[in-house]
Amino acid sequence: MSDQDNHIDSTRPLGYGDLRRAIGLVTLLLIGFMLVARLQFVLILFAVTLILAMVFNPFVAMLQRRGLNRGLGVALLGLIVVALLGAGFSFLLPPFLDQVQQLIQQAPEVWQRVYGQADQFLKRYPFIQQVFPGQTGDLVHAAGSQVSGVATFLLRSTLSVAAGLVLVALCLLVLVFLLVNPQPLVSSFLEVVSPRYRTQARRALLRMMEEMNAWARGVLINGIITATTTGLLLAWVGVQPAYVFGVFAFLGEFVPIIGPVIVAIPALLVAASMGTSQFFLALLAILFVQQVETNVLIPFVMGKQMDLHPVIIMFFTLAMGTLFGAVGAFLVMPAAALCKVLIGEFYLHNRHEDKRQFDAEAREIVTRRTKGAG
Repeated sequence: MSDQDNHIDSTRPLGYGDLRRAIGLVTLLLIGFMLVARLQFVLILFAVTLILAMVFNPFVAMLQRRGLNRGLGVALLGLIVVALLGAGFSFLLPPFLDQVQQLIQQAPEVWQRVYGQADQFLKRYPFIQQVFPGQTGDLVHAAGSQVSGVATFLLRSTLSVAAGLVLVALCLLVLVFLLVNPQPLVSSFLEVVSPRYRTQARRALLRMMEEMNAWARGVLINGIITATTTGLLLAWVGVQPAYVFGVFAFLGEFVPIIGPVIVAIPALLVAASMGTSQFFLALLAILFVQQVETNVLIPFVMGKQMDLHPVIIMFFTLAMGTLFGAVGAFLVMPAAALCKVLIGEFYLHNRHEDKRQFDAEAREIVTRRTKGAG
């Protein structure tokens, strides 16, 4: 009798209560999207601060375990960071700014040479012009206008340094409060979570800290090695300013997959303006660095902690870029890691299923011959 009642209940038409719940859910989702749009600045500020707190907390905790007061540990950490940044800015920033200014000033001349090289290439291989009649020249001109626009954008972007400094100051202030006394916040977080899910929440928080440390360590080590190697190889093949392109390579490490591709474009344009041979030498140098990073550095430095499929990373890159702009692109890996941890702890952890079975079934699906296929 009970089964029959359940069957009747599961097949009954939607009623007024169901419609009201659906409308309520849609309304909550719309309000959530509106809040995200309105609070972009605040969300980014606290997201960056929480990530930095997770990265720096192990160092402060180590000092605390050795008997140093936590506040003094944070002060010591701040002195070390300020000293490193001060030394880096004193020695690295002035030549970087000078070379960036020179690169922007030379952008029109570089583009004219690129256009000349492209014109010679088309004359040497006229079949390309026959395949795309009337389009290659338009494409080159369109690309030229885009390059000029990018150069102008980079020049204007330097004027927003003051706003960036305000953001950094707020971030540092919140970070200090988080590092000096994080225990009440963690305790309140665990208290708010339902007792049924408290164990999963604790594990998720610990795993997220491990993921963020692995990500920060990987970005820093990979970025330094990639920047140094890129700069040296480009200087060796004669593409200047190689120092600027090396710094671009370091920044590209924060945006997975598409970041290294985007930051390689200026170097390739400069190389193209110098001739076809220089272009291919620069391209080979950049591809070599990216292959070494993908196949050696990332598996060795990050291991399996940040092992995510490229399609998932691309989805989060587009989603974070759409929601939060260019700054959101730098938070791709933390956002992807958070989703991975939450799904793993709250949904997959207690299922106790053999992953090898799913791997075997997936292999069968992707290799199975469909009907009508040869």
